[in-house]
Amino acid sequence: MKLVERFLSYVAVDTQSDEYSNTVPSTEKQKNLARLLKKELEDMGLQEVYLDDMGYLYATLPANTDKKIPVIGFISHMDTSPSMSGKDVKPRIVKSYDGGDICLNSEQNIVLSPSLFPELLAHKGEDIIVTDGTTLLGADDKAGIAEIISAIAYLQEHPEIEHGKVRIAFNPDEEIGMGAAHFDVERFGCEFGYTVDGGEVGEMEFENFNAAKAVFKIQGLEVHPGYAKGKMVNASLLVAELINLFPHDQTPETTEGYQGFYHLIAINAEVDHAELIYIIRDHNRASFEHRKEFVKKVADIMNNKFGAETVTVEVSDQYYNMKEKIDPVPYVVDLACEAMTQIGVTPRKVPIRGGTDGAQLSFKGLPCPNLFAGGLNFHGRYEWVPVQSMEKAMMTVVKIIELSAKKEW
Repeated sequence: MKLVERFLSYVAVDTQSDEYSNTVPSTEKQKNLARLLKKELEDMGLQEVYLDDMGYLYATLPANTDKKIPVIGFISHMDTSPSMSGKDVKPRIVKSYDGGDICLNSEQNIVLSPSLFPELLAHKGEDIIVTDGTTLLGADDKAGIAEIISAIAYLQEHPEIEHGKVRIAFNPDEEIGMGAAHFDVERFGCEFGYTVDGGEVGEMEFENFNAAKAVFKIQGLEVHPGYAKGKMVNASLLVAELINLFPHDQTPETTEGYQGFYHLIAINAEVDHAELIYIIRDHNRASFEHRKEFVKKVADIMNNKFGAETVTVEVSDQYYNMKEKIDPVPYVVDLACEAMTQIGVTPRKVPIRGGTDGAQLSFKGLPCPNLFAGGLNFHGRYEWVPVQSMEKAMMTVVKIIELSAKKEW
């Protein structure tokens, strides 16, 4: 199979993860893609192909030289976001995009337009893979999977390219923050690696948010509304009061770059009780800690006003900024940037306004920055990926492997 053919076959498999599940993987259907990939890797003749009970798939391309070369790994995730369905994806390739609106679904009047997504114009003349507007596409991160496997196939087809041992892995549940939780770094056996899970061409990411989750619980007092005066405490109304204590200019829709935020992602409210879930994000570790303290202060303010133990909050860390683990091994970033440059791609070091499995893996002992995969507008009906961007991502992987064999280690 070729790159695009691989990608289209992968997005046909529904692998949506479930943030409310307690199983590993969070959805059994993710294993359907894992089994498909396992067979493909075995058919390609790769070694040490292993799929564990939790849906983590590992494989090896053995070295074709006796040179001393570090073992490098490449990783992508199989799941798609819970934010929108990934079932019955109907991709379409828009050949030689002309710069205008792309009608995704005429019946529902769903249009992918450069007026809302101006980044489309940077890909005028390219072949763009889009959805039919009723599902996400799954370029996040099935594009990365297709690019890694196609890069390995390219090396098999070009034995004249010297390379060391290469390890690849595909994991479940990245979209719910659990992708690296059961990743076997020791089995993977790499000195460093790369996730192929980024966006636009040239993106090289080794700074991500520090992340935490805050769960507020509000205890109200339910009484008959006809006799409620001086007695009822309406937890649903306290929700509004609590929300208003947060700064309105520090939300995802009002921030960019290195700016952090508080993001209210869920509310479940009745008169008797309510629950709010916030996620907390900041690149700067000190600011991150300050934000967590502010969240606790919000609970204190509410309790001082409405009574002790009216509001409780539990704050739990999710992941940290990988930069502190990547800075001591700058050659990992330098190698990827050199590879991009050699294939005609300008590297762009950008902060990740989110997380990646590579962040958690870096803290588990595997330095693991994130390479571009080419897709844009992840997690929704407007997700799209240019074929040419996928080809550049694939060749970046090839070139990293090739250059690693030419260096003195």
